[in-house]
Amino acid sequence: MQFSVRLPVATHILLCIGKFQGEYKTTSTFLAGSVNVHPVIIRKTLGQLRAAGLVEVAAGGGGAKLTKSPRDITLLDVFRAVEEEEDLFHFQENPNPQCPVGRNIHRVLGTRLEKIKQHMMDDLAGITLEELLHAVDEEN
Repeated sequence: MQFSVRLPVATHILLCIGKFQGEYKTTSTFLAGSVNVHPVIIRKTLGQLRAAGLVEVAAGGGGAKLTKSPRDITLLDVFRAVEEEEDLFHFQENPNPQCPVGRNIHRVLGTRLEKIKQHMMDDLAGITLEELLHAVDEEN
């Protein structure tokens, strides 16, 4: 199973905005240069982040700004802005009811996957954009 790149891309965008806000216009073209993706992907992601209340985007190339302090933005906020929580794990909809595994798989695996998901959400909630910005600065 592979997770999407939406969370890392959205986080990269927010880190660039946080790092360069006030120094550069953080336009979709500027952000695309850092993320190394097409600006259309950046604009779509910025739209999701804007809808979640995490950024403001000035029309006409004015760039994006954070709407909250980096200490008040968690990876859970970013995840919820760009991903569908209920899509994290999928079951095959019609396992074979004649098979002892097939007829029990949802019951056996469902609660365990829900626990894993909750741990992941708790971990994401404990990581702030501020913490990640400090880590970016430490690496330079």
